[in-house]
Amino acid sequence: MSSTTSLRVVVTGASGMLGSQVYNAFKQDDGCTVLGLAHSRTKDGLRNLDLTDESSTEETLTVFKPDWVIHCAAERRPDIAEKDPDAARVINVSVPGNLAKLSKALKFKLVYISTDYVFDGTSPPYTPSSPTNPLNLYGQTKRDGEIAVLSMTGSQSIVLRVPVLYGPVEKNSDSAINVLLDYVADTSGKRYKMDHYATRYPTNVVDIADFLLRLTKLPPSRVIPPILHYSAGEPFTKYEICLVLARIRGLSHEHIIADAEPPKEGTPRPRDCQLYTRETEELMEGYGGLSWTPFEEAVNSGMF
Repeated sequence: MSSTTSLRVVVTGASGMLGSQVYNAFKQDDGCTVLGLAHSRTKDGLRNLDLTDESSTEETLTVFKPDWVIHCAAERRPDIAEKDPDAARVINVSVPGNLAKLSKALKFKLVYISTDYVFDGTSPPYTPSSPTNPLNLYGQTKRDGEIAVLSMTGSQSIVLRVPVLYGPVEKNSDSAINVLLDYVADTSGKRYKMDHYATRYPTNVVDIADFLLRLTKLPPSRVIPPILHYSAGEPFTKYEICLVLARIRGLSHEHIIADAEPPKEGTPRPRDCQLYTRETEELMEGYGGLSWTPFEEAVNSGMF
């Protein structure tokens, strides 16, 4: 650690859904000094930095001297990635590869946030060592980002795979889960066909932020493996999530129509990418465990 009094942490993508909660968790911890980096939505004391500018990124990290870099910045929208694959590859592959190179040079630990979409969803649950086989370009770029950071010899890189995320957002459309509330609350008379085929494991960004804070505080005797899985344990289809939201909010769901057929159009998505979390649970034993919030509890307690 570069300081005997304060853990120095950089959070990229600190204005995003996950990054903002990670930034807040470290900012509120008295034992941390945190620098939040953002590009498209810089606010609230965050520093504007284009991570594709390698020289500026190196200068920023060299000056700050982080102990940890939590890399949340990404192109995480599968449909957008398909439309602009080159841009997706830059942010999801080239940028983390450069951060891994800087991890080696500047001696900080790098956490690269990845996704359950590196798997094809045909044989869950998936362990950290399960073979990857992404079905869409988004998953391919995140898988290639994993390879980029883990293949950098001498870097201190950790891949953290997470499933679909939800939580506090500026607008519900920032999350594939939060936006379902907009559909449920729509009283215009429009009917929505809702996926009742693919199983998801919605996980709250506040829980992930808390986990990352605890991860950085582990003693040196706890050896962190190169790939970790973090996931809530409750399976839902999007249709089932809509039913839960309707019940909690006292709304009708008659306009939400279950669609149990495999999707025939759009970006291909895996059916069930359940992440096996036993290794993570064992790593965090005595340090808060996995610790995730059940979906209904999160919705009722304002974590949504």
